[in-house]
Amino acid sequence: MSIIIIAEAGVNHNGDISLAKKMIETAAESGADIIKFQTFVPELVVSKYATKADYQKQTTGSHESQLEMVRRNYLNNDEHYELISHAKECNIEFLSTPFDLESIDFLNKLNLPQWKIPSGEITNLPYLIKIAKTQKPVIMSTGMSDLKEVGEAVDILRQYGAGKLTLLHCNTEYPTPYEDVNLYAMLTLKKEFGVEVGYSDHTLGIEVPIAATAMGAAMIEKHFTLDKNMEGPDHKASLEPYELANMVKAIRNTEAALGNEIKIPSPSEQKNIDIARKSIIAATTIRCGETFTESNITTKRPGNGISPMRWFDVLGKTATRDFEEDELIELLYR
Repeated sequence: MSIIIIAEAGVNHNGDISLAKKMIETAAESGADIIKFQTFVPELVVSKYATKADYQKQTTGSHESQLEMVRRNYLNNDEHYELISHAKECNIEFLSTPFDLESIDFLNKLNLPQWKIPSGEITNLPYLIKIAKTQKPVIMSTGMSDLKEVGEAVDILRQYGAGKLTLLHCNTEYPTPYEDVNLYAMLTLKKEFGVEVGYSDHTLGIEVPIAATAMGAAMIEKHFTLDKNMEGPDHKASLEPYELANMVKAIRNTEAALGNEIKIPSPSEQKNIDIARKSIIAATTIRCGETFTESNITTKRPGNGISPMRWFDVLGKTATRDFEEDELIELLYR
């Protein structure tokens, strides 16, 4: 089964439906499997007293509240229908993360095939229960959480009937310092909970998602933008279109390179065996009746003669014909 690549549009559309549609087109052109947005009612997600994260202050300033910032990146219900229709036209799956209970109800009516739970909701009990009761598959990011908190959320989802569960290792700092990524924790999640795991990336560049692929991630999620210089909280820590396409290509190449656990010559290298390997050959002229010794035989390419692994089978045998220097040795049995 191929690795699922989620191109995370998030709120990088800046509340503009035309930009959101362009992002769908870009994600589809990149080869991503899923385009993911965020669905929320601002007043149900953020209180008027909530402050911005440090990275949000750096990217959007501190002149407004988090609520005001969130309002600027809102897409209404009718716009969701437009985006779903456009995603179908572009042949890419539409997915959106709900950030409040009302948005769960709305997205459930849209018959999306699965849920994506963000890191910030992993300790939101009413939210988890409502998601689980739909019995759909769930992808859950695990940023900011320890193993106990992940376990509690997993237990709730399973208890209330959630479908197939995939856990994404994640760090919610934008951008994430490389030393804080801790990709080995992804393997811990797989071992601890017996589920498929993946990685939701907020580092700069594409190296870490490729490394996660090599380590066995079943799913990769990555933010992208049409332009890193646009105003908004997440643009600077996102990939631009050409970078997204490069990441998808690199992941697909890495996935292909992983292969299987069977160690045999590949079809492409079969033709090189005789060229690269060696055979036992005459080091000097050898006359019929002479004994093969370490002085008159050696090993050289090509490898279409007697294998050097049979060296001791040849030593001490008698030449049954003349051999010129560099000629392949033959053992003739009469």
